[in-house]
Amino acid sequence: MSGRLAGRRALVTGATSNIGRAVAEAFAAEGAHVVVSGRSAERGAEVVEGIRARGGRADFVRADLDGGADASRGLAAEAASVLGGTIDVLVNSAGVYPAPTTPDTDEKTFDEVYAVNVKAPFFLTAAVAPAMAEAGGGAIINLGSWIARLAVPMGALYSSTKGALETLTRAWAAEFGPYGVRVNAISPGVVQESRPGEPHPAEIMVKGTPAGRMGRPEEIAGAAVFLASGEASYVQGAVLDVDGGRTGVAVVSA
Repeated sequence: MSGRLAGRRALVTGATSNIGRAVAEAFAAEGAHVVVSGRSAERGAEVVEGIRARGGRADFVRADLDGGADASRGLAAEAASVLGGTIDVLVNSAGVYPAPTTPDTDEKTFDEVYAVNVKAPFFLTAAVAPAMAEAGGGAIINLGSWIARLAVPMGALYSSTKGALETLTRAWAAEFGPYGVRVNAISPGVVQESRPGEPHPAEIMVKGTPAGRMGRPEEIAGAAVFLASGEASYVQGAVLDVDGGRTGVAVVSA
């Protein structure tokens, strides 16, 4: 790696699995000191141990981001303390995806999904962005989703939360950008960890795309490294599609 994030202090939520984990590992490999955050202390310790074994810097901070402002503020404060200074890069990756149809979604599920996917990053950004601005700048990266714009029959609730987060990305870019805080989002395509030799049910959704396959977590992480680095200094309020062409190109499936 080239040390593109050397000296940066980063907080990655949802960093104990899949995309969040890949982002944390990629940031550390590029020289950042990373706070790995999630609900599972066991999985968090595993991620941190792996990063340290490869010569990177990482610490785990457990957080149950239930949407409460206090939980988000508490994570921001503890992460800054562990990092020894202002958070330079925040990645809002934590999220939940219930699959029921609209008629099968009860009010409790609705509130829980919006709490984790929208309220938690909202209040975490509210806690982190002003300190970034005071320190001279920083980068915030939100994780959206391709189904926020290209609808599928299942997951209306989830897709609406990702649409909200992509809208917040543009609003925050307008709000915090003038103070040196760049806010952008990544819209991943179908990214699933599959076992070698075993077809994944989600593969049907990428059939006929230019890439012709599901994405890998590390491919999303590569985009996050770019957005967090100085190479993206003129990128503001953007939603970067990293989806193998799923939303931008007509899909022709035999």
